[in-house]
Amino acid sequence: MQTRFKHNLTRIPQQVLLAVSFLMPAAAWANSSCESATAPSTNQLANYSTGWGIDERNTRYQPKSTIDSTTIDKLSLKWVYGLANNTPRSYPLITQETIYVGDGNRGLVALDRETGSERWVFPHEGEISTAVIPTEIAGQPALLFNDRTTGIYAIAADTGTLIWHAEVDEDPLAWYSGSPLIQGNRVYVPISSYEVALAFNPFYGCCTTSGGLAAFDLATGNKVWYLPTIAEAPQKTGTHWGFVQKYGPSGATVWGAPSFNKETNTIHFGTGQNYSHPTTDTSDAIFAVNANDGTVRWHRQFTTNDAYTAACNIVALNHPNCPDPMGPDVDFGAATILATTATGSGVLIAGQKSADVYALNPDSGDVVWHQKLGRGGIIGGVHWGMAVNENKALLFVPISDKEIVGFPSPGVAAPGLYALDIATGKQRWHQYSESRCEELECVYGLSAAPFATNDLVLTGTMDGYLNAIHADTGKVLWQFDAWRDFDSVNNLATEGGAFDAHGPIVAGDTLVVSAGYSYVGQQRGGNALLVFQLSHENAGAEHE
Repeated sequence: MQTRFKHNLTRIPQQVLLAVSFLMPAAAWANSSCESATAPSTNQLANYSTGWGIDERNTRYQPKSTIDSTTIDKLSLKWVYGLANNTPRSYPLITQETIYVGDGNRGLVALDRETGSERWVFPHEGEISTAVIPTEIAGQPALLFNDRTTGIYAIAADTGTLIWHAEVDEDPLAWYSGSPLIQGNRVYVPISSYEVALAFNPFYGCCTTSGGLAAFDLATGNKVWYLPTIAEAPQKTGTHWGFVQKYGPSGATVWGAPSFNKETNTIHFGTGQNYSHPTTDTSDAIFAVNANDGTVRWHRQFTTNDAYTAACNIVALNHPNCPDPMGPDVDFGAATILATTATGSGVLIAGQKSADVYALNPDSGDVVWHQKLGRGGIIGGVHWGMAVNENKALLFVPISDKEIVGFPSPGVAAPGLYALDIATGKQRWHQYSESRCEELECVYGLSAAPFATNDLVLTGTMDGYLNAIHADTGKVLWQFDAWRDFDSVNNLATEGGAFDAHGPIVAGDTLVVSAGYSYVGQQRGGNALLVFQLSHENAGAEHE
């Protein structure tokens, strides 16, 4: 395999600042504190989930929950924690006694599940962008998470002290946006690249980096193997303005958490668009990879010639770092799901920003069924992920279909939550609501990943409503409006906003979700970590 070209750089401060100002809005933080709690008990650290998808197949289904259609009316807000910025990207971990969550530029915090008091803080100035994942290292409970730009961190769960830190050295511009997957003694990490944002600067020579998947040793953080999604080394492809060099191919980045098939020892993940021409057959594709050595078992592309960067958003300027021809930017950013049908056969499910949903044969990549649910687009279609309830043979698909002003979005928007039959793709129901107002930040749609329990699916909308929906009928049984100010347990000014990104998580009688996500779609920011709980007299026994 060829070594890919690298820029002669370590960081590009001014360019990164420009790009980040576009894709990652500035955060406001005021010093605050809350009463310290005792150190967390970690003897049942992984009792409720093993990662972003709750299990290694990314079903996002919680069997250990008392929150269902018979108890949902007893769910109420218990406490609120004020986060450090208005676009929270960390997906919490809930244990028997503690809620672990990334808190802006403060670091990882361990909060008492009952009161919200801080048990400890792992100081960290970067952006914790992924799920907090439970594991064990050297016989001791530990936690893993990604910083979006500096790599993977393993820390002790009881004290919040660093065990190891790792990053890939093949890509100097790696973005660690997708949550890691732990299997056995390996950590599998999806790799993206922030060249998609650096291209916003017309003086930047776009683009040279590739997406990929990296495997690390769980005990030490040492890299075991790295698979780039583009095997070819980039070449010079011309210039613009006579002196800014262009390169390609590039892109095909990996944004979502991978899923794992234990029976075949295979990792599945999707890729994004190319960043520059020439395009490759590995962009907008689904991969099946041998977990032992990273060799590709198969890959299937679904959209060809899709080349796009953030420079393309400035349509009126005819930006030189927007690929020509420009693609539709309809990558597979959402996590893949391995699901089992009622007959016992397995399907690999993938959702695309084009609003297309595919069920594939996980052994071959052949298409089992396909559904087109909306118009899709650069912030349309399926964004962060989906969920399944295999007991009801249902797949839950959130569709955004929001548009960016001034950017072409052909077709009719069809946002909402869709319930599809896992085996056939047939639509069972579609839940939809009107936007709460006419302003752009009020536009209704679902970008966040949903979450399934016994007979409910939990969703958050971009216009600020948290919904509990009956899995059988699509009827909204419970709703919470997050667009207001909150009194926080850490005495920080706290307000809710758009529900986006990782979405809610449920464990036992508790639901946790971040409200607020200021992004390119001009959504309403917020910094509220909302913790809901059933009243104890109605909690009942957990479903097994």
